[in-house]
Amino acid sequence: MRERYIEKLSQLHDELLDMGMLCEQAIMKTYRLLISRELREEQAAEISRLEKEIDAKEHSVEAICIQLLLRQQPVASDLRRISAALKMVTDMERIGDQATDIAEILETGSIDVPVKGVNISGMAEFTMQMVNKSVEAFINRDLELAREVIDSDDILDKMFVEVRRTLNENTAGFTSDQILDLLMIAKYYERIGDHATNIGEWVEFSLLGKHRNGEDAYFDIFAQ
Repeated sequence: MRERYIEKLSQLHDELLDMGMLCEQAIMKTYRLLISRELREEQAAEISRLEKEIDAKEHSVEAICIQLLLRQQPVASDLRRISAALKMVTDMERIGDQATDIAEILETGSIDVPVKGVNISGMAEFTMQMVNKSVEAFINRDLELAREVIDSDDILDKMFVEVRRTLNENTAGFTSDQILDLLMIAKYYERIGDHATNIGEWVEFSLLGKHRNGEDAYFDIFAQ
């Protein structure tokens, strides 16, 4: 019984790692859409495919977590990891959705690529790093790395503010439609960063038994 339990926990980690890698790939492909038109249709189709895979992984992780909760008797630390995993997959699924939203804007909108004069691609690269580190922190039980991700959210927010300022000044001569599209893309990257931050906070909870949103009694159950 214990061997089966450990095997399921290992499977949970593998599925989460795979899901995180799919999210990174989706963000990477939006980055490629920002810098080149040549593979636009192919990259957009790949992002759509990845979103479906991310959705499937979400259901797989949820099923494993339910099996662990109903068929096993996890100790408090494992219980926190399982509950954190259930929360994390929701954030990762939304990352996939937002990568798809970015792809749709770039595929159907008015933006000329490569995008110059505004640091949208920098935001894309930064969010990829945040997602990678947040999942790595969970797998390796790395509190310091989780907190690095959480702190990184302020940096990404500043990047978004700078992009918005540049677009408001419009020194690059974008049309009004291009400004709107670029602002939406930047906002989606900022939201992806928020989801990576949420993952980091759930990693922190899984390790310490206390969430930063500590007023919710739900967290106290697993902290005991």
